[in-house]
Amino acid sequence: MAEPARSRSLLVNSSLALGFAALGALGGWLWESRRIDLDPAAGLGDGQRAAIEQVVQDYLMKHPEILPRAMDELQKRQNSHQLASVRGDVERAAPGAVLGNPNGRIVLVEFTDYACTYCRKSLEDVDALIAANPDLKVVVRELPILTRESADAAKMALAAAEQGKFASFHKAMFASGRPTAENIATAARSAGLDMTRARAVIARPETEAELVRNVELAKALGFTGTPSWVVGDALLTGAVGQEQLAKAVAAARS
Repeated sequence: MAEPARSRSLLVNSSLALGFAALGALGGWLWESRRIDLDPAAGLGDGQRAAIEQVVQDYLMKHPEILPRAMDELQKRQNSHQLASVRGDVERAAPGAVLGNPNGRIVLVEFTDYACTYCRKSLEDVDALIAANPDLKVVVRELPILTRESADAAKMALAAAEQGKFASFHKAMFASGRPTAENIATAARSAGLDMTRARAVIARPETEAELVRNVELAKALGFTGTPSWVVGDALLTGAVGQEQLAKAVAAARS
């Protein structure tokens, strides 16, 4: 999951950005309503700047309820900007690496690692979302960052996807606990994989390239841990729970 320090840093940065946005918006209002005589060449004088800052402070003290809404809107805009150049790649699944409705209108993307305890705990949340949303397509992006065996499990998952057995392997692998060579093989057999065919897929350069691509996409979105989620314009990190994911899915639908 994301570290608390990183979350605090994001909150501070968002608060600073919100403050500048508020200064700009209320400064414009002050210009129109009070007609401050500003010298375009000189910019704001100390007194004028202090007057604007006082208006902002007074307004926010009287209406603190706008801050959470404004920060939510700011976060949505920042997320939309981050997603703009990579959304298509993020939402495009590796062939077969999908849960739920493969033709679903609403797309939830999960970056996951089979060695991640929080990813394992989130499995039930995803299942519940799929059950409640027949139009939900869950794109699973393998992000094996915790152990060497994570990468082995991720490659076997992609091999399972190539055989149309991704969901079976995905659940069997998480049920097996932290990945080892033995339980990866057990999960593969439980999912009914053709192991000769699976080993051929694992050996392909394209399989390794998919994992590298997922790391690059995670970096582009600012994700540093698993599970991480993309749905609509929402970027979420950690085992956020079924309720928060459901809200994000509903927002994406609307």
